[in-house]
Amino acid sequence: MMFGSIDIAVLLASLMVASTPILLAALGETVVERSGVLNLGVEGMMITGAVCGFIVAVETGSPTLGFIAAALGGALLSMLFALLTQVFLASQVPSGLALTLGGIGLASLLGQNYVGIKPPSVSDLHIPLLEHIPFFGQVLFQHDAMVYLSLLAVVLVWAVLKYTRAGLILRAVGENHTAAHALGYKVRLVRVLAIGFGGAMAGLGGAYISLVRVPQWTDGITAGIGWIALAIVVFASWRAPRVLIGAYLFGGITVLQLNLQAAGAKVPVELLSMSPFLATIVVLVIISARTKGAMNGPAMLGRIFEAH
Repeated sequence: MMFGSIDIAVLLASLMVASTPILLAALGETVVERSGVLNLGVEGMMITGAVCGFIVAVETGSPTLGFIAAALGGALLSMLFALLTQVFLASQVPSGLALTLGGIGLASLLGQNYVGIKPPSVSDLHIPLLEHIPFFGQVLFQHDAMVYLSLLAVVLVWAVLKYTRAGLILRAVGENHTAAHALGYKVRLVRVLAIGFGGAMAGLGGAYISLVRVPQWTDGITAGIGWIALAIVVFASWRAPRVLIGAYLFGGITVLQLNLQAAGAKVPVELLSMSPFLATIVVLVIISARTKGAMNGPAMLGRIFEAH
């Protein structure tokens, strides 16, 4: 199916690929924020995961080990944020910003000898029978494993938060950490675990960029995707299914602007490149106006917990 010079099936398939790193990072941050912690270091954790995954994949020849290393790298960097905010009780906003700046610098240092190197390819999973369905087979059933794992992660995060005791405890900590502490829940431990999960997911998202989306290493490879992921959490009202919608919406905008550039659209390239970020700002302004400033987020979001 063609629209002008743009193949719609290819466009939608590319949308799923482009949305995967945003979806992974935003899901992780959703869990973090539902625990009452605001971690603005998503961009730093993503680019750290991108370089760790790239280096390990190149050195071992295994993309799988690369993704594992990326998750560990993102989680380890997030533990620095956990140390600052949960142990030393530092303010979460500057700590998160420092994490982003530190992650970008660390990634640049680690990756300086890997510029121009091609990583091992990540194979697509061609699902038998389903891949041959006209149009839908190409769009839905010819992707790599991480695309499907990201969709599975949406279901798991939603189910855990909504139906399990662990999810109930995490939400209780995010809504009223004083009451949760009085009931005997270990608020700091819950938040540290949530922060670690968010770091691992951001690391996976970063590795997906460097190993699949743009299979190479360059400084600043995440290009602000971490900030879009943060905005999507608010856009989604801290709900996993809505995170999926938000990720695919903004991933679609990114893919569309690339296709419009390739099709020679008579629109300044700079404006097209800005479009995902402009869309992010517009959506947040509309949401803010409709809710009159009440974003219905976790009540304890960004607040420091001090046990008495």
